[in-house]
Amino acid sequence: MHTAILTFEGFNELDSLIALGILRRIQRPGWRVTLATPTPRVRSMNGVVLEGQSTLEEASQADAVIVGSGLLTRQVVADAALMARLQLDPTRQLVGAQCSGTLVLARLGLLQGVAACTDLTTKPWVQEAGVGVLDQPFFARGNVATAGGCLAAQYLATWVIARSEGVEAAAQAMHYVAPVGEKDDYVARALGNVAPYLPAMDEPVGA
Repeated sequence: MHTAILTFEGFNELDSLIALGILRRIQRPGWRVTLATPTPRVRSMNGVVLEGQSTLEEASQADAVIVGSGLLTRQVVADAALMARLQLDPTRQLVGAQCSGTLVLARLGLLQGVAACTDLTTKPWVQEAGVGVLDQPFFARGNVATAGGCLAAQYLATWVIARSEGVEAAAQAMHYVAPVGEKDDYVARALGNVAPYLPAMDEPVGA
């Protein structure tokens, strides 16, 4: 199981790294989580430089993809050559996006007829792309999920784990990272946001 977190120049550290940290709580053979970047190194909106762990081409073959946000997302979606490298397919992948990452999914045509979540800054751009925006932190339909707000990264990570490893595994991962004294509250909030959009049967993808 490979989950690739798309991380572009100008990326938001919270989007990419919170999801990475939660997803990495799953410890089993074959479980792999990477930051997928268009170039060997990318610089964040706050000047943090990261080395990519996988390419956009590898992400297009991953089992799950999360598209993070950043300051330069409108430049990303305007770059035809860069967008052509993204061959995402919800018929064979779990595909999620956060904040301005939702604009990437919209431009790829993956949100046709589907409402989405995003941050307040990105909302008008997503609406201009013909996608209705919901006033909530998380929404999913089938294999496509979107989240709005930096700290909503936890919901995308919870969704990927629940879909691939089951709800109990997702609860355990969230319990580990949640603040002491608030663990039950954090787990309940995460599952409360994600569970309504899970398949009726709590069965991991590919089981």
